[in-house]
Amino acid sequence: MRSMLKTSLAALATTAFVALPAMASGLQGELKIFLDTSNPAPRATMEEMISRFQEKNPDLKIETNIIDREAYKTQIRNFLTANAPDVATWYAGNRMLPYVNAGLFEDVSDLWEGELSQKLASTKKAMTLDGKQWGVPYSYYQWGVYYRKDLYDKLGLAEPKNWDEFKGNCQKILDSGAKCFTIGTKFLWTAAGWFDYLNLRTNGYEFHMDLTAGKVAWTDDKVKATFAKWRELIDMGAYIDNHTSYSWQEALPFMVKGDAAAYLMGNFAVAPLRDGGLDDSKLDFHQFPEITPGIPLAEDAPTDTFHIPAQAKNKDNARAFLKFVVEAQNQTKINGQLGQLPVNADSSVADDKFLNEGFPMLNKAYALAQFFDRDAPAEMAKIAMEGFQEFMVKPDKQDAILKRLERARKRIYK
Repeated sequence: MRSMLKTSLAALATTAFVALPAMASGLQGELKIFLDTSNPAPRATMEEMISRFQEKNPDLKIETNIIDREAYKTQIRNFLTANAPDVATWYAGNRMLPYVNAGLFEDVSDLWEGELSQKLASTKKAMTLDGKQWGVPYSYYQWGVYYRKDLYDKLGLAEPKNWDEFKGNCQKILDSGAKCFTIGTKFLWTAAGWFDYLNLRTNGYEFHMDLTAGKVAWTDDKVKATFAKWRELIDMGAYIDNHTSYSWQEALPFMVKGDAAAYLMGNFAVAPLRDGGLDDSKLDFHQFPEITPGIPLAEDAPTDTFHIPAQAKNKDNARAFLKFVVEAQNQTKINGQLGQLPVNADSSVADDKFLNEGFPMLNKAYALAQFFDRDAPAEMAKIAMEGFQEFMVKPDKQDAILKRLERARKRIYK
């Protein structure tokens, strides 16, 4: 999942937190931390959190390197291989897989034993590969359907719990002269949100993860079943016209003006919708509904994480820091500052309508996917998302698109 926080800072900035003069207490030695939180708000949040950890451990020398997010993605394999830090930020799910397979991330399953495993249960599957945990989460946010409550009320619509109700609502919206959903697919990834939810609800989390990991053919009948569900909406005319011309932000006015009733999107869409004039009396949220009865409801919830590189020199100090990161009080504080959701179930959530709806939904989720372009390798994600966009415009080309994706899968996952 791409971050909505676009980076523009220098590729590398370094801040050193030197041990405060005090009586010996807490941890000793050194701790080197690499972060990709280079935008101002997340940078300030992380620096403040590290300062609090420093106060608890005044004799620990902490060095923090803050790297531009895009530069970080290209540098991570190099710095994990040579001169590794003790702690590094990254992402959950299949985005960990290359570094786990290469032996570059430390197994931290010991941190997940006992009570903490229950408190972080919503993210455990996303942090687990080969039955082991390879890091800890520090923040996530929900995806789902943000909708015009005033329009739903006017048409007598309730939040849908299953596919038939979802489509029934859509037909009534279309009959009223509006579109069911706004979307902007100019930058491709928004279409991937639809594929994620349709596939998670049609075939389940395990199948979805196997597909993004390259273990399932794109021509599999189960994949075709997902596309069949998608086509039901496309053939209805559910989406706004000319969506390939719009970015996700450029698609917002359709909902603000009432030309479309809903948007499948991440929680970062709330602020611009509010800025556009939709107060909370007009704006609401619901979980993407069930499609195949009995399949547990997994959610897209891009999860930011901390890891210990396998070649770290100060692993005991790193483990202590990871424990600090996931403490309920700390999770409450940092996510209040980030405007996102804490992962620890004992944390408190900022007083915001949509965060308060998302927190229990994610805590009850069967599992959390990380969004298609995090769960699939970059090259496969790009080719697949091009296919998703094309399918939304030319659904008759489904078989050709899936064959193209299958050829790419055989080449990329070799």
